[in-house]
Amino acid sequence: MTGEPVVIEDIEESEISGDNGEVYVFQWLSSTERKLAEVTPQHLKAVQANLESTLVKIITAPEPYPAPGRALRNIAGRCLVALYTRGESRTLFDTLQVFMKIVSDFKATDKETNKIAAFSCIGEIMAAFGAQFMSFMAEIYLVVLKTIKNSQSLLLRHTALVALRKSLTTAKRAVTDSALKDILKQMRNGLVDKSLPVQREAANVITAIYSGTDGSHPSGSDVDTIVNLCVRSLENADQATRHSLSQLVGHMLALTQIERAVPVPETPKTKKPDEGDADAGLSSAVSAAAEIRKPTFSSVEMLTCLSSHFNKPNVSRKTRTGIFDFYAALLTRLGPTFVEANFALIVSHLMTEIVSSPRNAGTRFETLHVRSLVGILLRDLIGVRMLSEQGQISAIQELANAYLKRWPAMMPGQTAPISTVLVIVLREVAGLLQQLGNAPPPVQDALTEPLVTLLAHPSHTTRITAAWALRCFCYSTPLRLPKTILIVTEMLQRDITTIVSPAAPSDINLRALGHAYGLASLVSIIPERPLYVSYDVSAKVLDMAISLLKRAGEHDLKVAGVEVEVAWTSIASLMALGPNFVRPHLPQLLVLWRNALPKPTSKDTANNTGRSAAEWMFLLNVRESALGAILCFLQHNSSTLVTLDVGRRIASLLSNVLSFANNFISQHVEDPIEAQQSPEVTKGRNLRSSEALLRRRVYQCFTALGFSSLADSTQVTLLQSAVSLFASPDGYAGSSVQAAIASSSGTFTSVWQSADGYAYGVTSKGLSEPGNAIGDDFSLGGQDYLNRDTVEVSIDALLRKPILGACEHDPLSLCQTRISDSEYQLLEPPPPATSVVDTAIELFAQLLPLQDLTSTTRIITQLLESVRSPKLERNSGRKAAVHINATVGLLLALRHATTSHFRQARETFGNSQITSLLSPFLHEALVDGDFALRTASSESIGRLASLSGTNFLTGQIKDLVDQVVNNRDPHGRAGCALAFGAIYSHVGGLAAGPLLKTTVNVLMSLSNDPHPVVHFWALSALARVINAASLAYAPFVSSTLGMLLKIYLTESHECEGGTLTNANLSGDNPAYPVVCQIIDAVISVLGPDMQESPRTRTLILNLVHEFSVENDEGICVEAIKCIQHFLMFAPEHVNIPDLVNQFRSHLSSSRRPLKLASINALYQLVQKDALSMSKLGGDQLVEDLFGMLDDDSSVQGVRNVISSWLEQTVVHNPSAWIDLCQRIMSRTTASQQVADAANQQGLRDDEGESLNFGMSQEGASGGRSHPTSRWRTQLFALQCLHHICTIVANSGRREHLDVVYARTLGLSTKGLLVSRVPDLIKMAFTASTAYVTEIRLEGLVVLRDVIEIFAQVPDPAYPDALLLEQHQAPITAALTPAFSSDSTPEILASAVHACAVFVGCGVVTNIGRMGRILKLLTTALEQSKDSGMLSLGETGELSPNASAMLRISTLSAWAQLQVATPQQKYLENVVKPHRATLAALWIAALRDYASIRVDSEFLNDTSTVALDSSYSSLGKEVLLPYYTKSWSIILQAVATSMNSADPFILAAMDGQELTPPSKPTPTIKREEPTAFFYVVFGLVYEALVTSSADSTSSSSVRRSLVKSALQALKSLVRPEYSGNAIKEPTIFDEFVSLCYRIAMTEPAGVQIHLLDMLSSFASSQEHKSSSGDELSLTSPKAHCLRICSYILQHSTSASRGQTIQGETSDRIKMISSAFSAFYAVGLSIDSSQREDVRAVAVLLYSGMSDTFPARETTLDLSPELLKDESSDIDLVGPTLPSLKMMLLDLPRSDSSDTEDLYGRLVHGLLSSSLLNIDAMSGRNGLISAKKVKNNMLASVLILTVIPPSVKVSQAVIEHCCFLISQKLLDSGELSLTAAHCARTLVAASTAGNAMLHQCVRLLIPGLIEYIAKVAPLVHDGSITEPQVTAVGEVWKAFSAFFSSTPEPHRVRLLGVLLPTIALLLPSSQAPMAPVVSQTVSQLLQYATSSPAAFKDAAAQFDSNTRELLEQSIRRAVGGTTSMAGQSAAKPQISLRSF
Repeated sequence: MTGEPVVIEDIEESEISGDNGEVYVFQWLSSTERKLAEVTPQHLKAVQANLESTLVKIITAPEPYPAPGRALRNIAGRCLVALYTRGESRTLFDTLQVFMKIVSDFKATDKETNKIAAFSCIGEIMAAFGAQFMSFMAEIYLVVLKTIKNSQSLLLRHTALVALRKSLTTAKRAVTDSALKDILKQMRNGLVDKSLPVQREAANVITAIYSGTDGSHPSGSDVDTIVNLCVRSLENADQATRHSLSQLVGHMLALTQIERAVPVPETPKTKKPDEGDADAGLSSAVSAAAEIRKPTFSSVEMLTCLSSHFNKPNVSRKTRTGIFDFYAALLTRLGPTFVEANFALIVSHLMTEIVSSPRNAGTRFETLHVRSLVGILLRDLIGVRMLSEQGQISAIQELANAYLKRWPAMMPGQTAPISTVLVIVLREVAGLLQQLGNAPPPVQDALTEPLVTLLAHPSHTTRITAAWALRCFCYSTPLRLPKTILIVTEMLQRDITTIVSPAAPSDINLRALGHAYGLASLVSIIPERPLYVSYDVSAKVLDMAISLLKRAGEHDLKVAGVEVEVAWTSIASLMALGPNFVRPHLPQLLVLWRNALPKPTSKDTANNTGRSAAEWMFLLNVRESALGAILCFLQHNSSTLVTLDVGRRIASLLSNVLSFANNFISQHVEDPIEAQQSPEVTKGRNLRSSEALLRRRVYQCFTALGFSSLADSTQVTLLQSAVSLFASPDGYAGSSVQAAIASSSGTFTSVWQSADGYAYGVTSKGLSEPGNAIGDDFSLGGQDYLNRDTVEVSIDALLRKPILGACEHDPLSLCQTRISDSEYQLLEPPPPATSVVDTAIELFAQLLPLQDLTSTTRIITQLLESVRSPKLERNSGRKAAVHINATVGLLLALRHATTSHFRQARETFGNSQITSLLSPFLHEALVDGDFALRTASSESIGRLASLSGTNFLTGQIKDLVDQVVNNRDPHGRAGCALAFGAIYSHVGGLAAGPLLKTTVNVLMSLSNDPHPVVHFWALSALARVINAASLAYAPFVSSTLGMLLKIYLTESHECEGGTLTNANLSGDNPAYPVVCQIIDAVISVLGPDMQESPRTRTLILNLVHEFSVENDEGICVEAIKCIQHFLMFAPEHVNIPDLVNQFRSHLSSSRRPLKLASINALYQLVQKDALSMSKLGGDQLVEDLFGMLDDDSSVQGVRNVISSWLEQTVVHNPSAWIDLCQRIMSRTTASQQVADAANQQGLRDDEGESLNFGMSQEGASGGRSHPTSRWRTQLFALQCLHHICTIVANSGRREHLDVVYARTLGLSTKGLLVSRVPDLIKMAFTASTAYVTEIRLEGLVVLRDVIEIFAQVPDPAYPDALLLEQHQAPITAALTPAFSSDSTPEILASAVHACAVFVGCGVVTNIGRMGRILKLLTTALEQSKDSGMLSLGETGELSPNASAMLRISTLSAWAQLQVATPQQKYLENVVKPHRATLAALWIAALRDYASIRVDSEFLNDTSTVALDSSYSSLGKEVLLPYYTKSWSIILQAVATSMNSADPFILAAMDGQELTPPSKPTPTIKREEPTAFFYVVFGLVYEALVTSSADSTSSSSVRRSLVKSALQALKSLVRPEYSGNAIKEPTIFDEFVSLCYRIAMTEPAGVQIHLLDMLSSFASSQEHKSSSGDELSLTSPKAHCLRICSYILQHSTSASRGQTIQGETSDRIKMISSAFSAFYAVGLSIDSSQREDVRAVAVLLYSGMSDTFPARETTLDLSPELLKDESSDIDLVGPTLPSLKMMLLDLPRSDSSDTEDLYGRLVHGLLSSSLLNIDAMSGRNGLISAKKVKNNMLASVLILTVIPPSVKVSQAVIEHCCFLISQKLLDSGELSLTAAHCARTLVAASTAGNAMLHQCVRLLIPGLIEYIAKVAPLVHDGSITEPQVTAVGEVWKAFSAFFSSTPEPHRVRLLGVLLPTIALLLPSSQAPMAPVVSQTVSQLLQYATSSPAAFKDAAAQFDSNTRELLEQSIRRAVGGTTSMAGQSAAKPQISLRSF
C-alpha cells in the first residue's frame, strides 16, 4: 500500500441515478469493505454515522437506490459487521431495529426484495454479535416462522431461514424450550416443503439446533422422525438438496454415538446432557455408579436406521440411491478413526442388511445397482479416503477371514457367504491390494489360498471376480506370481483330465472354466512383470490349449464346450505376451481359427435344420470364444504381425461368422424353457444373448482389425447390419407386448429411468449425465460440472444409468485391463444386449467417414428412415432409444471425420446432399427434452458446420435464431443456445467471425431468461464462444461484465430464487459457477491489457472476490480458477498473502473440491516464485502438504506443489528439506510393522542394528507409540531426497559438498548438504530394510547419490582422509538387506550397481578393507560364470529372465570398475584376478545383445553365458532395455582392456579361454579376424552410424557411447583382431566413409578419439598398391591423412567450411592428435614418401604456400595455424610440441634427395613464419600479438630442433634475430616472449651448432640494449612484473653464454656483461627489490664460477662501477653485518680480497 492514509469516501447520489447505478453501488461497497479493514480508528469514528446511514439506505433502497440484489446485500451485511467490529457498536441496536421493522411489516408485499436484504443483514449481524443481543432472538424467531408460513416468495422464506440459522449459532440460549419445539416442528414441515431451497435450509437449521455444546440433544425418536422425513424428501430432491439432507442425517445419526448419561432404572431422572462433541465419547468410560453412560443407539442400530428404509418393498430407485448419500455423509461425519475401528461392523452391516437382503437381488439390475452403491462406499469413500495403511491391512485380513475363507462351508452348521457378498468382498480386496503395493506376509498368508479356492465357485460372477482379485494380488506382490501360476495350471490340468471320466463331479465344468479364467488373468500380467516368470509356462499353456482344441471333437457337446472355451480363453490371454511370442505360432493359430470359423454350409442356411437348442448354443459359443482370441491377437499384435495377407484371412473369417449369425437369427430358434428361467446358472447365457455376444465380438474384431483389408462391399454390408441393429424397430430384444402396454398407458417416462438393464436397447455410450454426455465438450478435463465431491458424483450418476456394466459380462476383461500410472482399472463392459449396440455404433462411427458420397448418402438415408419407422409408434421406449442411438452414432462418426479424416469428410459430410439430410434430423434432436440428445446433436451440428461451407453455416444460424424467437419451450431454447456455442467453437473464430455479433446478442438475451435450464446453458455456451473467439471478443467485454453483474443481482438467477418450478430446477443448473467461467474467459481475452483499464480490472476483481466468499463450493472452485488466471496477468493487483491464507484454510477443509482447487492454485503460486511462498507459508505449509499426502493419498497435485517448491528453494537450504523428509522416513509404514511382527525380525548384523537403533530412538520420541506413514508418502520423501542430492550437486555450489571450502568462504557448516551425509545414509538404510519394493529401490538410488556426490569430498577433521571412509560400515549395512531372501530382481540389480559405485569411487583403496561390498560383487560375478539360474545373497533361484537381467547388471557393474581403472589405479588389483572371467563374459554379453538386436535365431549354447534353452523370442523384448542400457559401458570396458593389450580379451574375442599360467604365444600375423570381430565391429559401427540428429538418447549419453565405440575401434582395426577383414573392399569403403562423416559432423571431443583410432588403423594395417606406393589414393594411410588434414583445416575459424565445435581444451587436444596421427603414419612409411607426409603436416601447421616440394602440388590446403587471425583463442602455443615432433622426432628416410627436401622444407617454414611476423608490423591488438608471439616461438623452435647438417641462409638468421631484438625492445607483452626466445636460442647454442653461434652474436647487442632500457625503471621502482621476468630471462641467457665460453675468452666477455649488470645495481643502501637481488645473485655466480676472470675484468672498470659491484657483492655475502660497520671499514677494502 502507498503511504497516504486510507479514506472512506461518501457515496455520490448523482452517480446512483445514472445508467450504471448498480455497478457504481457495487464498486463503492467493495472498495468500502476493503478500506474498512485498513482505515484508522479516528477516521472511522468520524465517518461512522454517515456510513451507517448509507448502508441502511442501500438495504431499504429509497429512490434513487437500486434494488438490493444478492451481491449488494451480501457486501452491505459484511460492511456493517466490519463497521461495528472496528468502530463503535452503540448504534447496532438501532440498526437491528430498523431491519426488524422492515421484515415484520407483513402488509407490504411489494417490498419483498428489501425484506430479503434486511433478513440477510440480520443474519450477518446476529452471527457476529448475537451473543450480545439475545433480546432480539424471540422476535426474530416469531417473524421468521410467520414469514415461512405466509410468504409467497421462495427467496424470502429461504433468506428468513438463513437468518434464523445464523442467529441460532450465537444466541440459541435465549430461545425457550417451547420456542425450540415450535421451531423444530416448523423445520420438520420444512423438510417436506414443496420448495427444495426451503428443504435445504430447514435441514441446516435443524443441524444448527442440534450443534454446539449446550446440550440440546435429540432423543432416539427425534432422530427416527427426521430420518423418515429426509427419506421421504429424497424422491423429488435435486443433487444440492440431497447433499443438505444427507448432511443432516449424517449429523443426527452421528450424534447417537455420543455417550450420554442415562439414569439408573431405580431412580428415574431426567437425561443429563453430556458436553462432548461427536468424536469425544467414542471410548466407553463408565462414570460414577449413579448413572450409566451409553450412546443413544448402538452402532448397529444407527446403521439399521438407514438400511430399514433401503429395504422397504416399494421404495423408488432414486430414494434408494439417495440413502447411500446418507451413508456416505454419516461415515464422513463419524470420521476415519471410528470407521477404522468399526470396519468389520460396517462391512458386516452392508453385507447382511443390504447385499444379502432378498429385496435387493430381485433382478440382475438390482444386484448390479447395489453392488455399485456398496462398492462406492467401501472403495471410494472408506478404502481410499479413510483407512490408514494399517487399516487397509487389517481390512484385508478381516475380509479374508470373515468372508473369503468361509467358502466352501466345511463344518456342518456353517453357512458359506452368498455369491453377491463374495463378489463385493473380492472387489474390495482387489482395490485394497492395489493401494497397499507389495502386500506384507500376513496379508499374503490370508489371501493366497482363498483366492485360488474361489476360482472354483459355482457362480460365474464370483469366478471372474476371484480371478481379478488374484490378478491384483500377484501384480502387487510379484514374488507370489510364479508359484500361483503353477498351482492354477496344475489344477486346470487336473480338471481337464477328470472332465472326461464318467465319475467326474457335477461342478467340474464350472471349476475348469474358473481355473481357466484365473490362469488367463495371471498370464496377462507376465508382460508387466516379466522378470518373475519362466517362459516354459507360456509354452506349456499354449500346448495344453492346442491339444484341448484337437481332442474336443471326440467328446459330447457339454464337455467339448468347456474344453473349447478353456482353450480359447487361454490362447486369448497368451496374445498379451506380444509379437515375439505370437510370431512363431501364428501359422498354427490361423489354421485353428480357420477350423473354428468355417464358411456357413447349406445346413446352416436351410430352415428347420433340426438342430437342437443345445447344438446351436455350442456353435455360437465356439465361434464367440475363438473370436475372443482373435480380438486379443489384434489388440496386442496388430501393428507388427497383421500383414496384408493375415488381415485378409482374418477379415474373411469374420465375414463367415457374421453370415452365420445372420442365418441363426433368420431361423428364430427358441430357447429351451429352463434357460429362460434362470440366466445366472448358465453363466447368464441363453441363445439370444449368445448371439448378441457373438455379434459383439465380430464388430469388435472388425474395428480392431481396421478397414484397409476389407472390400468396399463388405464395408457397406457391415454398416447396414450395424444400423439395422442399433436404429431399427427390429433390433429390439425385449418383450414387445409389455412395451406396447407401457406405450399405450403412457407409463413410459424416459429411457434413463428404466431399470431392466436393457432400457429398450439404448447405447451405454451416451450417458445422460450433464457434463458426461458422451465425453462431450462441456466436461472440461473430466471434471464434474458442479465441482462436487467425486463420491457424490458417482452416487448421483447411478440415478441416470439404466445399464450397469460388470466384468462378468465379458471374461476377456480380465486380460484387457488398462494400467495407468498408479493403479489399473477393471473394464466393466455392459451386458450382451447393450454391448452389441455399443460395438455396432463404434463400428458405424469409424467406418462411415471412410465411405464415398453415394454409400454415405445411402447409409444415412437408411438410418433416418429406420428412426422414423411407423412401427416405432407402438413402442415409445424403443423409439426414444433408437433416436438416442442414431444421434450418438452420428456424433461419433462426425468426431472421427473431423479428427482423423478431415479432407475426405469435407467432400462427403460437407456435401449439401448429406447436410440437407442430417440438418432437420439434428434440429429435431436439438429441441428435445432429453439432455443427452440436445448435447449430442448440438456438437454434431457444430462439427458438421466445420466440415461444410459458409452457406450451411449461415443457414444454420438463421434457423437457430428463428427457433429461439418462436419456440417458447425452455428445453428447445437451451438446445439452441448449446448449438450456438458448438458451432462457434468448432468452426473457429476466423470462419465464424462475422457471426459473432449475432451469436453474442442471442446468447446474452437467453442468459437473462428466468428459466434455469435456459440461462444455465446459454451462459455455458457464451463461455465457449468467448474462449473460441479470443481477442475478437474484446469489443463485447464491458457489456458482458455489466450483464454478469446484472445477473448476479437478479432474483431469478439466484439458486433459491424465482418461481417454485424454477427454484427447484436451479439446484442442478446453477448460474453462478458458469458466470465465473465467463469471467475466466474474459480474463483470457483481456490478458495483459487488464493493466491498462483500472475500471474493468476492479470490476472483475470485485466480482471474483464476491464469488469466492459464497458458501457453495461449486462457485468457490470456479472463483479460485479465475483468481489463478488473473494472477498470470496482473499479480500486483492481488493481495497474495491473503490469498495464501485463504488457500491454506481450504486445505484443511472437509470439502474436497475446494482442497483440490486450492492445491492447484498453490502450485501456480509456487511455480511462479517459491522463495516468496516460503516467506509466506514457511515450513509449516510444506509440512501440511506432506501431511495431506499421508492422510489421503488420493488427493492429486500435492506432489507437484512440493516438487516445484523443492526445485526452486533446495539450493538455499537443503538441510531444512532433509529434516522434512527425515521426519517422514523416521516413521514406519504399516506394512513394515506387520511384516516385522510376523518375522520377529531375523537377526540383523551389528551395523544394521546400530543404525536401526538410532532411527527407532528418533521415532520413539515422536509422541505416539509408533507414528506410521503411508508408504507412498515415504516413497515420495525418498524421491525428494534424490532430487535434493542431484539438484544441489548440479547447482555448482561447491560449499555444499566441501566443508573445507565452505570454511574458507566463512560459511557455517550447519545448513550445508555435506553436514547431512550421516542422515542421508541413515535414511537410505531405513529404506533398504523396508518391506515395500519401491521404497527399497528408491533407497538404493539415494545411497548411490550419496556415494557418487561425496566420494571425493575430504574429511574436515582429517585433511588427508575422505569423508565417506568413516561411513563405510553404515553403507555396507544399507546394501546388505538388498541381498536378503525377499529381494526382487530389480533390487538385486540396483544393489550390485551400488556396490560397484562404492568400490570404484576411491573411498577405500585397500582391497583388504573393502570387506563385504567387494565380496558381494565377486560372488555375483562367480555366479554369472555358470550357466543356469542365479541366486544372489539369500534369494532363491531366480527366473531365467531375472537371471539374465542380473548377469547384465553384474557385468555392467564390473565394466564400470574396468573403465575407472585409468583414473583409480588401485582398481587394477580389484579387476585383475577376474580378468579371464570378465573378458569372456563381456564379449558374450555383446554377442547376445547383437543377436537380440538382429532378432536372429542364431544362439549357440556353447557360449559361456548359456541362456535358458527355452529362451524363446519372448525374452528378447524383456531383456532388450537392460542390454541397451548397459552395453555401452561394457563396450567401453572391452575397449580399455584391448588398449592395455590384455591377452584375455584377445582370447575371448577368439572364443577361446586363456589359462593364465601359459605364456601368451607371440602373435603370428593373422589373416582371419577373431571369432567375434564381426559382432563387436557391427555393434560399434551401428552405434556410430546413428547420428546425433536421429538418435533417441540424450546427448551426453550418446557422446559417451560414441567415444567408447571409437576407443573399441582403435583396437579392433589392428591386425591381431581384424586380420585382413577390415581391408575387405565393401567393409573398408563403408568404414572409411563413416570416418569421413564423423570428421565432418562431430564436435572436437569426439574427433580426438577418431584421430587416435585412425592413427592406430593407418600405422598397423599394411597396404601396398601394385606399384609399391604406400600412399596410393585408396590406402588406409592416405585416407587417414586426408581426414587429418580435413580436421586441421577446419580446426580454426578461418577455415572455408564450418569450424569444428567444442571446448578449447578439446580443440587443442584434437589438433595435437591430428599431428600425432601424421607422425604415426609417417613413422610407418619407410620410403621417401615419409618426407612428403612431413611436408604436408608442416604445411598444414604453418600455411607456407610457395615453398612446397613440387610433386605434391595437387593438395589444396588452406593457410593454417600460424597464419590464423580468426580468433584470439591460442591454438598454437599448446600445439608447438606437435611441430617439434614432425621436425625432429620423425626420423628422416634414407633416400638420396631427403636432405635437400628437408632443407627446403625448413627454410620455407622459417621464411613463412618471419613473413607472418612482418605482416603484423604496425598492427596491434590481441590477435596480432598472438600471431607474432606464435610465429616467433615457432621460428625459434625450428632453429633449435633442426640437425646441424641442415643449411639455413645467413639472411634468414639475421632477419630472425633482428625481429627478436626488435620485439624485445617494444614495450608490451611481446618483449617477454622475445626474451624467452632469445634465451632459448642462446641456451641451445651451447651444444655447439655453428648456426646458433651466429644467432648469439646477433642477439647479444639487443639484450644489452634491453637492460639499458629498463634500468631507469628499476631505479624509480616502476618496473612491471613481466619486465622483471624478462630481465631474469636475459640473465639466464648471459649465464648460459658465459658458461659455454672457454676460460681464455671469459675476461673479454665479462668486460661486456658486468657493466650491463651494473646498470641495474642501486647506489643507495635501500632494501633490495626482487629484480635487484636477482641481478646480484647473477653477479655472485660469475664471481664464484670464474674468480680469476672476474678479477681481471673488474680491474679494468672505472672506480664508480667497481665500487658499485663491490658494494652489491658485499651486501649479498655479508648481508647480516651492520650498515655502520660496513661504511666504517670502507677504505680498507682492497681488490685482493677477491
